[in-house]
Amino acid sequence: MRKFYVAGNWKMNLNLAEAKALVDGLKQGLPAGWQSKVDVAVCPPAYMLAPLAAQLKGSNIGLGAQNCYFEPKGAFTGEISPQMLLDAGCDSVIIAHSERRQYFGEAGDLLKKKVQAALAAGLKVIYCIGETLAEREAGKTEAVISKHLREVCGPDLSLDNVTIAYEPVWAIGTGKTATPAQAQEAHAFCRSEIAKIYNTNVAAKVRIQYGGSVKADNACELMGQPDVDGALVGGASLKAADFIGIIKGAMEAR
Repeated sequence: MRKFYVAGNWKMNLNLAEAKALVDGLKQGLPAGWQSKVDVAVCPPAYMLAPLAAQLKGSNIGLGAQNCYFEPKGAFTGEISPQMLLDAGCDSVIIAHSERRQYFGEAGDLLKKKVQAALAAGLKVIYCIGETLAEREAGKTEAVISKHLREVCGPDLSLDNVTIAYEPVWAIGTGKTATPAQAQEAHAFCRSEIAKIYNTNVAAKVRIQYGGSVKADNACELMGQPDVDGALVGGASLKAADFIGIIKGAMEAR
């Protein structure tokens, strides 16, 4: 059975004092026994990583970054390397979030280089895929999922330390959520594509998160679907009570 993985993507929100208060709230409020059922991580803005790593020490809550570059060092103003993330205390990084694709034009070879570099450095990766509303309405959901997977996945890349995050762009920050049936359909297709690229054993082991307006009141039903293995949470991860509610939903699913 794949263990649930719930990660909070804080995006460009909170200041350091607010972030520390949020972490305190999580440490104090997570229900007993959560570690055995759910892997939990927070992904704050880069400047908060080192101080929050110290605060999270010994908590079993993971620390992820929201992005990285593929070079270990050099003249790349404004970028941050996987090695720097490790030095700051990270254990994981989000790559290819739809906002990176949409606003910064990230795609193809660049994303593969980022994933490869992060894994080679020893980080775990959350790799994001998903279609826009126009693509869904045009019947292109499966084509987009396949394209996004094949940009990065292949025989030269192990998925042992990769989580796939399916995020329909039309459901991110809009209040719209894919129905459990829609989420399951997309996740099942994603898993079938991974089986084609690799094999059924790899597909059976890889975790696929759902992202897109996940909240405490829909988390259990979404994660109760057989191919939904957790959540990549945006706005609802910015308040401890809301995020804890989603983690509780994961604990109650299946």
